[in-house]
Amino acid sequence: MANSSSSTITIPNFQLQHITHLRDYIPQAQTHPNPLAFNPYFQTFPGFFLSQTDIVLRHNALDLSGTFPTPTPPLAYTRAGPRNRIFFNPTHVHAAVVTCGGLCPGMNTVIRELVVGLWELYGVHEIFGIKAGYRGFYSYEPVKLNPKMVDDWHKRGGTVLETSRGGFDLQKIVDAIQNHGFNQLYIIGGDGTMRGAVEIFEELKRRKLYISVVGIPKTVDNDVGIIDRSFGFQTAVEMAQQAINAAHVEAVSAVNGIGLVKLMGRSTGHIALHATLSSRDVDCCLIPEIDFFLEGKGGLFEFLEDRLKEMGHAVLKAEKDESGNPVFLDVGVWLKSELKNWWSRDHPNELFTIKYIDPTYMIRAVPANATDNSYCTLLAHSAIHGVMAGYTGFVCGPINGNYAYIPVDEVAKAKNKVDTRDHRWSWVRSVSNQPDFIKC
Repeated sequence: MANSSSSTITIPNFQLQHITHLRDYIPQAQTHPNPLAFNPYFQTFPGFFLSQTDIVLRHNALDLSGTFPTPTPPLAYTRAGPRNRIFFNPTHVHAAVVTCGGLCPGMNTVIRELVVGLWELYGVHEIFGIKAGYRGFYSYEPVKLNPKMVDDWHKRGGTVLETSRGGFDLQKIVDAIQNHGFNQLYIIGGDGTMRGAVEIFEELKRRKLYISVVGIPKTVDNDVGIIDRSFGFQTAVEMAQQAINAAHVEAVSAVNGIGLVKLMGRSTGHIALHATLSSRDVDCCLIPEIDFFLEGKGGLFEFLEDRLKEMGHAVLKAEKDESGNPVFLDVGVWLKSELKNWWSRDHPNELFTIKYIDPTYMIRAVPANATDNSYCTLLAHSAIHGVMAGYTGFVCGPINGNYAYIPVDEVAKAKNKVDTRDHRWSWVRSVSNQPDFIKC
């Protein structure tokens, strides 16, 4: 109940999304005291260890008028963190860490923090890296990891464990997991990887194996749904600034200069949106969530012609596909060609320069910045706490700033698209003064 001066408002019960626990299909699972209770670096004050009553709300902003109702009952998730009792004897744990899909800033940081966290927090010393993505389970020997080996990995871009796309053979992977004696799996990857994690989790459960699976979502373009953001995203926005700055310099240094920057974003425009707000040098931001047209009243060409007359230059940003999921045409190359054809047709005797910058691999391959590095640590520790507590088939991540455990199948299906009705897109248009590209 919430009291106000004029009324009393009742908030309905919550719908807690179920996270599978090993005891759901292995009832005889034994518990052990959490070693953090005896760790001199932790003060296990009342409330330090979480319980099933600790939850995180999916939506923490409610419209009490009922005009825009939230789901009824409101969704909630299990809060991430250490539990008083754990379901693995640390001396019996054989943990495996694998990275899949494309590169993303922070991958090495997550690996490092998983290794150090398992070793230092829980006393787990049998930790292995799987090389080359999912196919590495059955194609390569695991690499044993320890804190000394991974000490400086957070300073490196890419993934030291190497990665690949494809190679997902469910039976071969699960057989290899059994043969190697792994009982904890930490899977780092994007939405395609999470779909694979769902299948692995279901097969392990079907075989009633005492093995926990956790997904740590990785996507540089921030398109994973439910969680606040994916690791590496803030680094990507920061690196995008360099490309925008270069495009701006090129544009202002030429007569009728246009700087065209193509950023990553398979089907979402989050990098372009946030980079536009951060830069303030962008004249037009084109993202997958909005349609635009080139010719005619209110089109892109009319807008650019007015901007060139007014300012003498323009900077455009467009989002592109960064992985091999759906294959889209290369919007940057196409747009560059269309712009050149337009100018040579309508202004044949006037100077025109277009500089095209594609920073895709520069963005993907850099180490994580300070913000993403600390975020990766929290993700890794949240994953470890959840697995040691016996949860399986889940993903960890922040929801409204609070870390939670989310069923992996929900994350595999959820998408995080830019809401063009949201205030942030209005802010982008107010910064760039671009049209809405709605045909009259």
